[in-house]
Amino acid sequence: MRLPRLTALFAVTALFTVTALTGCGGSSDDESPEASGSAPGFPRTVEHAMGKTEIPAKPKRVVALDASFVDATLILDTPVLGYTDYRSINGKLPDYLGEDRTTYGSEAQAVGTLAEPNLEKVAALDPDLIITAKVRHEKLYDQLSAIAPTVMSETTGPTWKDNIRLEATALGQEDLAEKEISSYEKAAKTVGDAINAKASNPTISIVRFVDGPTRLYQKKSFSGIVLKDAGLARPKSQDVEDFALEISPERIKDADGDAIFVTEYADEKGLSAKTAAQFKANPLWTPLAPKVHEVPDLTWMTAVGLQGAWVILTDLAKSFDVPAPAKTD
Repeated sequence: MRLPRLTALFAVTALFTVTALTGCGGSSDDESPEASGSAPGFPRTVEHAMGKTEIPAKPKRVVALDASFVDATLILDTPVLGYTDYRSINGKLPDYLGEDRTTYGSEAQAVGTLAEPNLEKVAALDPDLIITAKVRHEKLYDQLSAIAPTVMSETTGPTWKDNIRLEATALGQEDLAEKEISSYEKAAKTVGDAINAKASNPTISIVRFVDGPTRLYQKKSFSGIVLKDAGLARPKSQDVEDFALEISPERIKDADGDAIFVTEYADEKGLSAKTAAQFKANPLWTPLAPKVHEVPDLTWMTAVGLQGAWVILTDLAKSFDVPAPAKTD
């Protein structure tokens, strides 16, 4: 029988307290870090959006309650035990995560939805780190902290690189984070330079059909940051330090560019597809159509992390017929 949430959480909190006291009472002054299972640099205190959190030992069991932190955990060579279902994750880890899904995510399981994480399921996984964003789960911080050390970034989206670095600090994987980010940024510049040389500095437009007003993604969006890292120019409507511009069918010309990358969000009611069909049937879309490249919404929009960024670079390279990006040490 499922325990009421507060009852289960009280039990978890009590168990955590008893365990902590027992651990303190049973320790020895001459116990070495190797004997206690800790790693160099631990314990450590991590400053984050909700304050400071002490992490006693190098985390090996992570629950990531935001999809972008699932990706970050895996890229930092750390096992993910739990995640929340959302657009990019629904019942299983997505394919774009590659081999990391099995290497570090083979035991991963859903612990509720992004909007409503199930705290009993989180506790049952016995994590040694919970990571998410304040914008997602600020109200749950105290309850999550009673289960395991909890770290929160301020937000997600445009801060995705800083969020990787934040989690790396909690995991003791700072060097690996910088290595992975640097490898991606070098690849982005290589792909961008090749595209600019071949296509004479083309402008790249990003259009997203959603279950609401159609969006043009600007420089502070996830895909916009990838294009900026690649050194690729944007149309006037998107060459703005902001997230997105919503347009009506009358403003279809604002979506124009030398190359137009289009995604379509797969909403349950099919409203995004309906809007896309209406736009594409509009005479104003006709001169844009030959320049359109259809790309996955999952990776260009919701996969806010390095793995998604690599996919975007690969799509760009393929569209302009330049060499595919390659990781460097």
